[in-house]
Amino acid sequence: MSKNQTSSRLDFPRASETATRERQNGSGSNSRPPAQGEIGFVGLGQMGTAMAANLASAGRRVIAYVRRPEQQGKLAALGLKPTTNIADLFDCEIVISMLPDDAAVREIVLGREAVGRDGLAQGLRPGAIHLSMSTISTAAASELASEHALNSQGYVAAPVFGNPDAAKARQLYIVAAGAPADVERCRPFLDDLGQRTFVVGNDPTQANLIKLLGNMMTATALEMLGEIVAVFRKRNLDAAPFLDILTSTMFGGRAHKIYSAKILAERYAPGFRLPLALKDVRLALAEADSAGVPMPSVEVVRDRMTTGIAHGYGNLDWTALGLIAAEEAGLHGPQQPAATKDWPAANPALAGKAS
Repeated sequence: MSKNQTSSRLDFPRASETATRERQNGSGSNSRPPAQGEIGFVGLGQMGTAMAANLASAGRRVIAYVRRPEQQGKLAALGLKPTTNIADLFDCEIVISMLPDDAAVREIVLGREAVGRDGLAQGLRPGAIHLSMSTISTAAASELASEHALNSQGYVAAPVFGNPDAAKARQLYIVAAGAPADVERCRPFLDDLGQRTFVVGNDPTQANLIKLLGNMMTATALEMLGEIVAVFRKRNLDAAPFLDILTSTMFGGRAHKIYSAKILAERYAPGFRLPLALKDVRLALAEADSAGVPMPSVEVVRDRMTTGIAHGYGNLDWTALGLIAAEEAGLHGPQQPAATKDWPAANPALAGKAS
């Protein structure tokens, strides 16, 4: 195991025993070397583009699938080989996906029968691996793992913690799960993309559950930070000393330090846009509901995000929970010097709200 890998003994209910039994030794021989040929990449948003570019800069040959031809020039300039034909990925030993939701990943894997287009499950050759780095539900992960297993392909879930800036800097934290031989084959690429990988088991659904619940801890922290800053501002006090004390003592983690600074300065440019964050909140609540576990704090965050999107903040980062908390407290505009704020530029509809 490489120095940046961490094994775990976490024991989750297995969502796809059939797929695991069919592929308990992976998609190929345990002695098969890591893939050396071209890598496919699907999902070239902010995160995916940064990740694919890092693979290319590490010397990997990356075929980047996009739907819009106008994106090809930008991707080629990053050292990628762009294509609008998904079949160009079918000879790759590894295909990485970084897509926004369950539906998008299902379409890429299962294809679109209405237009006669095969997906990865039908098109990839036996022994190939789909490395899914998207944040999706455990149900979707289980379904996709089973579909790939039926076609003698591997499936590794490896969602990430980190934003586009972290992706560009190769500072992502990756949570990986799948057949050990398949994870081993993917490990060099994970090392190219992140600063540390946590391997948490054979069942891909484990990785997705950890990612969803981790995002809920961050989301509730953002809500609490927004509420606290609103209290100080409502009393015409500076919240900075309080946040400095707390992030230097009891709450010194990355989430509190990074996001408290953004909320204090009212920097709401995306990042992680509210609609995508709300998608993760809803997925996490569905996971909790299926386990019979109430999550009242996450329900509050869901309602706040829904309110923010209804107010026109859907183009903002999830740090806009601070903006929503301020408005709920009766604070009708930014309190910091105008030079510190970039949120109206991120959403022109909000420019008139600044006072």
